[in-house]
Amino acid sequence: MAIPTIHPYDFDPTAGLGIDQLRAIRPPEAPAGFDDFWRARYDAALRINPRPHLIERASIDAKWRIHDLNYASTGDFQIGGWLLLPRQGQVRRGLVVGHGYGGRDRPDFDIPVEETALLFPCFRGLGRSSRPPISADPQWHVLDHIDDRDRYILGGCVEDLWLAVSALLRLYPGLEGKIGYKGISFSGGIGALGIAYDERIDRGHLEVPTFGNMPLWLTLPSIGSAHAAQIYRKAHPGVIETLRFFDSATAASRIRQPMLMAVACFDPAVAPPCQFSVANALPPSNCNETVILDAGHFDYPGSAAQHALLSAKVGHFFGAT
Repeated sequence: MAIPTIHPYDFDPTAGLGIDQLRAIRPPEAPAGFDDFWRARYDAALRINPRPHLIERASIDAKWRIHDLNYASTGDFQIGGWLLLPRQGQVRRGLVVGHGYGGRDRPDFDIPVEETALLFPCFRGLGRSSRPPISADPQWHVLDHIDDRDRYILGGCVEDLWLAVSALLRLYPGLEGKIGYKGISFSGGIGALGIAYDERIDRGHLEVPTFGNMPLWLTLPSIGSAHAAQIYRKAHPGVIETLRFFDSATAASRIRQPMLMAVACFDPAVAPPCQFSVANALPPSNCNETVILDAGHFDYPGSAAQHALLSAKVGHFFGAT
């Protein structure tokens, strides 16, 4: 491993912990009512018709046909994104692909899968799902209704994930039991919360997931959305009671599907103990694998090689039947 030692930050992005210490971190205890809270939201989301609408775009991409996509989520929030369909072969699997806290302005064309419908939602308030008064700036988006667990923006984003699955099933009913989820950073945390309660998702890949181990997330030096939440908490200490219900590590302990995790030993945006809390929370299973990266949210020597190996694992993982 070649964990970075030179960086521009005034804190240690390793949190001062070595790999053995990171592997030993456990998730926090769930607050009372955690499962009931999420199951009720999931049941309500399942009652919604997402009404997916597609418009095919002219494209010269050799592998994919590109469609603009809209569907309805909870509160009739209109979610925008894209659907990629293979030019060759049949659609045998589905994959919902999330995004980081910067949103996305285009789909990813290099995911190494075949005969798969790829749905790229922009979670509410971000990218193609921007809507005032929600800020698309991560440091403000993460604070939207943070004092109200029933209205907190992260809960709506989890529902957007569930409705993305519903949209895929409306378009391709034969994909039932064959839909995966892939999320990075922001959407990695959202993914852990969503997968834990949605058995329609048959497997998941989470890379450098955030929102894990909220007591640590609110205290370990970080940049970005975590830093914004830490500043807010200084004036509103009671916000931890909301955030305990959005702990992706707590949710991960409920996941039973096969998981491919990728966590980093150095990360200025998502403290490594928070990432490892999510991976370590998964129940023991021969179907789970954790890939350890030198760093996340940071360029480093060896990054291309490590991500090439990870990409190969992703292709194999989502190619399984």
